[in-house]
Amino acid sequence: MDAKVLIESFAEFARSKNVDRPTMIRILEDVFRAMIRKKYETDENFDVTINADKGDLEILRIREIVDDNSEDIWDFDKISLTEARKIEPDFEVGEEVYEKIELEEFGRRAVMMARQTLIQRIKDLEKDLLFNQYEELVGEIVSAEVYQILGREVLLIDGEGNELILPKGEQISKDRFRKGDTVRAIVHKVEMVNGNPRIILSRTSPIFLERLFENEVPEVFDGLITIRKIVREPGERAKVAVESYDDRIDPVGACVGMKGSRIHAIVRELQNENIDVINYTDNLDLYVARALSPAKVTSLTVDKDNKRISVYLKPDQVSMAIGKGGFNIRLASRLVGYEIDVFRELSDYEEEDVDLEEFVDEIDNWVIDELKKTGLDTAKSVLSLTKEDLIRRTELEEETIDEVFKILRQEFEQ
Repeated sequence: MDAKVLIESFAEFARSKNVDRPTMIRILEDVFRAMIRKKYETDENFDVTINADKGDLEILRIREIVDDNSEDIWDFDKISLTEARKIEPDFEVGEEVYEKIELEEFGRRAVMMARQTLIQRIKDLEKDLLFNQYEELVGEIVSAEVYQILGREVLLIDGEGNELILPKGEQISKDRFRKGDTVRAIVHKVEMVNGNPRIILSRTSPIFLERLFENEVPEVFDGLITIRKIVREPGERAKVAVESYDDRIDPVGACVGMKGSRIHAIVRELQNENIDVINYTDNLDLYVARALSPAKVTSLTVDKDNKRISVYLKPDQVSMAIGKGGFNIRLASRLVGYEIDVFRELSDYEEEDVDLEEFVDEIDNWVIDELKKTGLDTAKSVLSLTKEDLIRRTELEEETIDEVFKILRQEFEQ
């Protein structure tokens, strides 16, 4: 294989991978200089000129002519007068010899190795370019097509044929994909694994929801409305705190849109995830009340030292504050940055009820805490439910619930 064929075949391969000309020339020169170093131990006194468009290669070895008896005669950049005159008979000491080295002089095996090295260098460059391309897209939405569904992940292909990965843990629980489906997700992270870029997507990240708002709500995209915080239980419920610095703009109304037109597009993308958009405020009491919407808070107390808030509601508001599966109160706690405890506000006829804290000698603290998480803070509120209700609403075992019922009933029998 001569230099012209080698360079032209490499240039064609490089162009097919969208490698720019300067990078192509640099890789060619690096590989040829590596060949020179292997044969001559150094490439310091060699000049390599490449014209990739024409397939031309010129390698010149440059040496200074010294006297045959000179002590420098064995230096890599020196040549004896006798050897120099074999090249040109009229050379003199002190002149420089420019000797052209043909590619064939390196041997067929070295040339074939160079060809393999060039192809590998382009493949490595392609991987680096892909890594850098997607590293700049981290946190941005991309669309890709499903081409293989595995047990723990879905493999997708982007418009350029690159493989993207959507792990099970980054999928919404209600997501159901088929081969050929177009999927939208954010680039979650990019990592190198054994020299290959691994591009991880996510549909569960709060950033994905934020980008969807930017796509659907022009005021968010333009910065007129700021998203202060997003918390999600992917596929179930999300709370988005928004703020506008322009009094003329209602941030909640703008995000929801006329008759919910803007928010519906986002909800559909997230498999009918319920999205509560609330006005952000520095007033903690008001912020908590808004975070627990749709429940109406009667009163609350804040323990800043322990980062806990006790919220009191009318009995018919407790279940709304907690929400289906406890999602509402958990998300509200994460949104405001405090642990929220829900308590029923006792009416006159309930005053003879007994607070669960009164039973700490008979019921373990962790059991009482588990009941309080679901808004059950008094003996009668627990007894008003069936065993099946408590099993469904708490993480308590059946035997524990039976024991709690027994203790509380004894209190009122006495």
